[in-house]
Amino acid sequence: MTLVAFFAGVLVYFGITVLSRAWFVVKPNERAVLVTLGRAQRLGNQFVKDPNMSEDEQKRYRYPLLRILGPGWHFKWPWQRPVVEDIATHSIDITWDPTKQQSTIEAVTKDNLTTGIDGQLRWRVAQSNFYAYSFGVDSPLEHVMGYFVSVLRERVANFVDPRGQSLVEGGELGGADGGAEIVAELSEGVSINDLRKNLPLLNDYMEQQCRATGARYGIELDAALITQIDPPPAVDRALSAINSTRNQVAADISTARADAEQQITMSKRAVEIAHNNAQAEVAPLKELAATLKGIKAKGGTAALIAYIRNMRIPLLGNARRIVQMTAATSAAAATVEGGRHAQ
Repeated sequence: MTLVAFFAGVLVYFGITVLSRAWFVVKPNERAVLVTLGRAQRLGNQFVKDPNMSEDEQKRYRYPLLRILGPGWHFKWPWQRPVVEDIATHSIDITWDPTKQQSTIEAVTKDNLTTGIDGQLRWRVAQSNFYAYSFGVDSPLEHVMGYFVSVLRERVANFVDPRGQSLVEGGELGGADGGAEIVAELSEGVSINDLRKNLPLLNDYMEQQCRATGARYGIELDAALITQIDPPPAVDRALSAINSTRNQVAADISTARADAEQQITMSKRAVEIAHNNAQAEVAPLKELAATLKGIKAKGGTAALIAYIRNMRIPLLGNARRIVQMTAATSAAAATVEGGRHAQ
């Protein structure tokens, strides 16, 4: 009887010990995976697929889908252990590197200028690829930061201002004689300025290029915020001078365009006024010709002569001297005029 009580006590003790350790809690900002004898619980024979990766990358980064445990109480056997990860969004500076201390990321622009870049990244654990973050990659955040910095340096080295490139390729100034040369002079050697003006485009590009990090390393980038691009002091002073010159040239070009548009508008209005004046002078003559033609068509030559005689009466009233030619004088004048035409 004593032996039975002993074994019963041992069973109760181990039962209480096992049950007390068989439950674990997953917080609202956490997700967990159960590992049984070194193997994480999987969702059948399913693997992570990401359309942002090429076919070759999908073969290299072939991670299985795991059974994710949400917030709450969960039971595990003694031969199982939970792997709990925080899925909240975190912020980290892009200069973070566990192997060295640095205050900025150095990158070389397309015109061979070394500039310093600073900013932040927002990231979180990819629930769709829990395996890569927890088991597949050693120090996944370090891998993601190295990948991000590599893509950033490649983009900075080849960055071209979209607006300036469109002008060079035949845009606003490229159509005029010598326009391409002017634009090339204005845009040459100012890549740092282009980067500063187009930080939103640079951030959007970085986010697009890093969409595959979830399938590769188990980390999703929520946002890339490049906030500062600082060239060396000597270069910065030179860029300030270039900016002043560019602003002056742009102002001169705007003034010249405004003057040219004003001259063109004034010329168009002058042509319209001259055209209207000519129409006003021609209209009475056309009306008189139509009237004379109608009189001759209806009354003949006699009616036309009578109409002309009546129209002369007001003119004769205003004349100071009237010269009247006889029939013989008129015939002689006609003969002389005909001889001149014959000569």
